[in-house]
Amino acid sequence: MKKILALTLTLVMMLSFAACGNSDKGNDEVTTDPAVTTEPVTDAPVVQAVDPLDAFTKIWAAMPEDFKFAAGGGDYENMVMDGPGKFGLTAAEAGENINAMLGFPADLVSKIDSAASLMHMMNANTFTAGAYHFVDAADKDASVETIKSNILARQWMCGFPETLIIVDLGGNTLLSAFGNGQVVEAFKTTTLSTIEGAKLVLESPIG
Repeated sequence: MKKILALTLTLVMMLSFAACGNSDKGNDEVTTDPAVTTEPVTDAPVVQAVDPLDAFTKIWAAMPEDFKFAAGGGDYENMVMDGPGKFGLTAAEAGENINAMLGFPADLVSKIDSAASLMHMMNANTFTAGAYHFVDAADKDASVETIKSNILARQWMCGFPETLIIVDLGGNTLLSAFGNGQVVEAFKTTTLSTIEGAKLVLESPIG
C-alpha cells in the first residue's frame, strides 16, 4: 500500500513540474509585429551664423601693421572710428545708404538681417569693405554676381580702386571689398587665414 501511495505522489509531482515548465516557457515567449519598424532619428545640420561685425573685428585685429590705415566703420548714424562698425538696416533710407557707401545693391537689403562695414577714412576708393549676413543661403549664393555687377558699374571719383574681391565667410555671410590692389590683397590673405572656412568666391580687376 505504501508503495502505491509513493508512486502516486511521485507521479503527481512529475505532472506538476511538467505543467510549471510548460507555463514558464509560454511566459518567456516574446511576440513581435513584423509590420512595425523604426527609423533612426537624425537632426538636420545646423548652420552656425557668422556675425559680420565679429568677423570684421577679428580680421582687422589680424591685419599686418604695414597695411593698416585710418579706418572707420558703420553708417551715417552709427559711425565708428579706428575700426569696423555695424551698418544699420532699419532706417527708411538703409538701401540707398548701403548702396552709396558699400556698393551693396539696395534691392538686396530685404534678404539680409545684419551688416557691417570697414572703410578708409581719407579715401573710400583706397579701401571699402562690407559684410552681410543673409537670411537664406540660396540668396547668398545668388547675390555674388549681383554685388559684383553693382560695384563695377559705379561712377568713381577721387581715383579708381584696382581690385574687387568677394569672400564667403560661411554661416550665410558674404564679404565684399574693393580698393588699392596691395591693400585688398593683404586684406584677402588675412581674411582667409583668420576666419575658419572662409573661401574666395570672386576676384576681379576694376576698370
